Amino acid sequence: MAWTRTYDEPEPQRVNRWLAQNGVCSRREAEALIAAGRVTIDGETVADPGRKIAAGQTLTLADAQRPDHDNTLSVVLYKPIGVVSSQPEGVQVPAVRLLTREALMGSSPIIPGHNTKLAPLGRLDMDSRGLLILSADGVLAKALIGPESELDKEYLVRVAGDVTEGVLNKLRHGLSLDGRQLKPAKVEVMRGKELQFILNEGRNRQIRRMCELVGLTVKDLFRVRIGPLRLGGLQEGKWRVLKPEEREALIAASKGGA
Repeated sequence: MAWTRTYDEPEPQRVNRWLAQNGVCSRREAEALIAAGRVTIDGETVADPGRKIAAGQTLTLADAQRPDHDNTLSVVLYKPIGVVSSQPEGVQVPAVRLLTREALMGSSPIIPGHNTKLAPLGRLDMDSRGLLILSADGVLAKALIGPESELDKEYLVRVAGDVTEGVLNKLRHGLSLDGRQLKPAKVEVMRGKELQFILNEGRNRQIRRMCELVGLTVKDLFRVRIGPLRLGGLQEGKWRVLKPEEREALIAASKGGA
């Protein structure tokens, strides 16, 4: 079912920010939905991620309209630290810049250029590394970052500070960000100061901010899994094509499937 809401605030606001404030998705995830052509204002498709919505205008986040695979290229990237997922500022390097022939593992029908419409399906900030999916596939975008997605994400996080049972309990349930309660998280000690986080949401810099609230400092944040898809043996800075069976598994898992 499509998500529709009429904007009633006095001052215009960027679409990605408003979607994030309403808990639909993060700002970067909104950019991916815009790139997939799934956001409209008063019936007009939003093409510019910087577009603002004004009072009285109605925004609709549409369901994917094509049930079949649209053959859009989707890629799996091991994003290194220092690379931004999207919308670079100044001299920042966007993740799509890494999608070169030299960095490809395996084969691909095409090599994306710098003008590719591939968008990151989920946030991974510049100071973090690991699994990132880029695609212009609207069906896949809904599965990964749509408001009804049930996909979880797994991170290995090295921290500094005292990791007590009380700290772990607060991380698991009991924290709020931006005035809103966080969903329960699975947090376990793997070894020493390395924690495993499994989340079902993706607020802005969520894990780092959660750790700050309990007196921990994140030293390394590494995403290793999105739903059934694991980073596996992909090397840092390398990319590969998402397999059709992996795409189908992600879509099924987003609906609560096995």
